[in-house]
Amino acid sequence: MRGVTALLADQFFLIAHEDRSGRSRLHPRATGLGLAAALLGELMLSDRLRVFEGELDVVSREPPRDALSHNILDLLIAQPQHRELRTWLHFLAQDAAEKVGERLIRAGVVEPVLRRKILSTQTIYMPMNEDQRNVAAWAPIRLANILVHRRPMDIGDRVLSGLVVATGLTRHVLWDFTAHRQALMHLPNVVGSLPDDLRELIEHTEALVGSAMAAGRR
Repeated sequence: MRGVTALLADQFFLIAHEDRSGRSRLHPRATGLGLAAALLGELMLSDRLRVFEGELDVVSREPPRDALSHNILDLLIAQPQHRELRTWLHFLAQDAAEKVGERLIRAGVVEPVLRRKILSTQTIYMPMNEDQRNVAAWAPIRLANILVHRRPMDIGDRVLSGLVVATGLTRHVLWDFTAHRQALMHLPNVVGSLPDDLRELIEHTEALVGSAMAAGRR
């Protein structure tokens, strides 16, 4: 399918946003934290980064092929005094939606749409034609099919499943409790099968999302 992207943060972005309106299915803080975790996850999956006891460790300085991943790795290398995972999740979450949205524009998956508000404007990253909408709509369906039919999952899809759970997107992937019951029961095993450092990334993300949502309700 033209424009399909296999990058972790891109897939998370498409699941986290409505394919017809471009609106986030989550609170902006949860979306940002999920995307920040996915961007760090991309570096971990490409063996540039590791997480141990809440701290990041750059294990390879070889530039990734993707420009956004390259920029993030450069930031991590330039700030060796800052290694706390939570600090980087908060920092990257600030503009993660914009950065990943721009990458999806370059991939031909979405287009920027400017929406005017009373005192400001907002850029929404939307699928604008049938092909783009098909790509966006397919992201949660693809993951649901893998989970429902217990198909072999590569490590990227297992991390994606963990981020879906951590940010509260599960009901947008497995939306039919009756039909998807077995898949819902299988999700903890999928996340539990991850290597320790990737599972730690998921756990920290879930904790930060929970804290952000609790603070927002006060």
